[in-house]
Amino acid sequence: MCGGAGHSSCRRGRVRAAEVNGGDGMRWLLLVGLLAAPAWGHEFGSGALTVGHPYAVATVPGATVGAGYLSVTNAGAEADRLLAVKADFPRVEMHATEVDAAGVARMAAVGSVEVPAGATVALAPQGTHVMFMGLTAPLVEGGTVPAVLVFERAGEVAVEFNVEARGAAGGMEGMGH
Repeated sequence: MCGGAGHSSCRRGRVRAAEVNGGDGMRWLLLVGLLAAPAWGHEFGSGALTVGHPYAVATVPGATVGAGYLSVTNAGAEADRLLAVKADFPRVEMHATEVDAAGVARMAAVGSVEVPAGATVALAPQGTHVMFMGLTAPLVEGGTVPAVLVFERAGEVAVEFNVEARGAAGGMEGMGH
């Protein structure tokens, strides 16, 4: 148990920010935080909406569809609605995964996704997601897919889906994609 400031059990195993790097601890910690920030994901926004970590799953050669995922946080006082996703493919749709009584998952196109005020909505594997249709080349890990999200209130928000390895981010294996 800690016996108070300066007591050896209070300091054991801990490093105070001011003690790191000869007293420049806060600057050092800030630098480390800034360098690590890109690894935490990427965000885009418009007004009260923040789009978090849009990503697509790498596809195999010959695949004609790909899946994309993201989150939308609405810090505003009014709900918004994701109406469409635009990208350089013949078709881009939002789909929801529905599982029937027999446990068979099926995809169904949805016209929009509600983003309630003060809430975060995730477009995630085995749930609502973005479908990129008519691929003529594979989505390759490390690449990006530029897109525009169209919201009812916030308007158009340009984003980039980072292409991640299949399985690394919970791809749609076995989901009929």
